[in-house]
Amino acid sequence: MFVKKLKRLIYIKLARRLSRSTTGAPVPSIVSENTKVIGNIFSDGIIHIDGSVEGDVSCDELIIGIKGSVFGAVSTNNLQLYGSLKGKALVDNLFVAKSAKLVGDAIHNTIAIEPGAYIDGHCMRQGDPIPAEAPKPDLMLVDKRKNNKSA
Repeated sequence: MFVKKLKRLIYIKLARRLSRSTTGAPVPSIVSENTKVIGNIFSDGIIHIDGSVEGDVSCDELIIGIKGSVFGAVSTNNLQLYGSLKGKALVDNLFVAKSAKLVGDAIHNTIAIEPGAYIDGHCMRQGDPIPAEAPKPDLMLVDKRKNNKSA
């Protein structure tokens, strides 16, 4: 019990120090494992969810941990999904881990899916369509036997 409190205190102090540093490294907002949020979450930074959120989430970057779950719409630039998402996702870059469960539609620019990930819905690319490759000219196979006239 004391060790957990000490770890939490060290993490909070480190996070505060990093947020004041000149590097501008963003400190994520964390919804911890034993936390349930009912309502929408809006942020300009990073959100890490290990608990449960029932509502929409809008942020710059969203990480849904292995034990995390979101029931609602997600709008973010980068989504790393390790847990479960039940709802629509409008993202720029989508990563779906093998431990993830996505139930709903995802609209994305780029997507990476690990083998074993569970997806029940549509994954649709937004933006300009990828140009099709120019068709290669068919090579005409000439059978020399047919062209040779027997004498």
